[in-house]
Amino acid sequence: MNTIKSILLATRPKTLPAGIVAVGAGCMIVWKYQNSIPTEFHEWQQVQLNWWLALFTVLSAVCIQIACNLFNDSLDSDKKADTKKRQGPRRITASGAMSSRAVKIAGCAFLAAATAFAIPLIQAQGWPIIAIGIPSMLCAYCYTGGPFPLAYKGLGELFVLLFFGLIAVAGTVYVQVGFVYNSFFLRMYAAAFVVGIQCGLLSCLLIEINNIRDRKEDATTGKRTLAVRLGEKRARGLAMAFLVAPYATLRQTYVFVPDVSWNLCWLSAIICGGVIMLKLSHTPADKRMNALLGLASLHLILFLLALTMGSTIA
Repeated sequence: MNTIKSILLATRPKTLPAGIVAVGAGCMIVWKYQNSIPTEFHEWQQVQLNWWLALFTVLSAVCIQIACNLFNDSLDSDKKADTKKRQGPRRITASGAMSSRAVKIAGCAFLAAATAFAIPLIQAQGWPIIAIGIPSMLCAYCYTGGPFPLAYKGLGELFVLLFFGLIAVAGTVYVQVGFVYNSFFLRMYAAAFVVGIQCGLLSCLLIEINNIRDRKEDATTGKRTLAVRLGEKRARGLAMAFLVAPYATLRQTYVFVPDVSWNLCWLSAIICGGVIMLKLSHTPADKRMNALLGLASLHLILFLLALTMGSTIA
């Protein structure tokens, strides 16, 4: 296997929608507000979605996520957490396709790329972007590395909820429009909070499926994920809660995000979610869950599309 193919495999393409959708959700909020500004807020007609800033935000976010995945691949191998019992996709470090050092260097290269892509964002909004970016890059490594590896302490879901949900969505809104302390901006950031929670929970579903699949292996290597701590039955229940909760909170989305309603475009997301629920109940905790991971990524995309387009299609 050549180096490029190995790195592409280690980026874990099925998980990348988590970062892309979070940025897309932030852009969706700005777009909704610029096109449906309530009457009392007409003085803020200058709110406009900047597509170039949106592109650089996506690129920076995806590079950080890829770096996190690469560090995970390398560090799990260093810690002997990837064994012959592994049920997930092939790991390039543990399999010997690339050295641990080379994978770490690739991770650092993606962090450098994330920094470069963030330069236009810093130019647009200043030091708060640095305040968001530095912790994000540090946590890309600390997810499985450092003195307190989050994934090994059962805190992976909290990390994902924050960085692939709240911070990513609200941070994207900030990149686009900044912040002024008045009711209009408070309402927009309330929308970012609600949608950020929803995106974060659906991203947590991805990691929970991973952890359920790898639970038995992780339990023997000292990787105390939430699935290991809870046991398989409760972990499956938690995964279902991650899936259901965003739908249960849609009422709040209607309050804060303009022009959102139930329409036919929700049908595909609901059907996909229903299939995931059934498979979460019956799919054995082995490599057969890899297909479920891809389905959860698809559902995350469909959920954002439903929020974005649902009210425009009757």
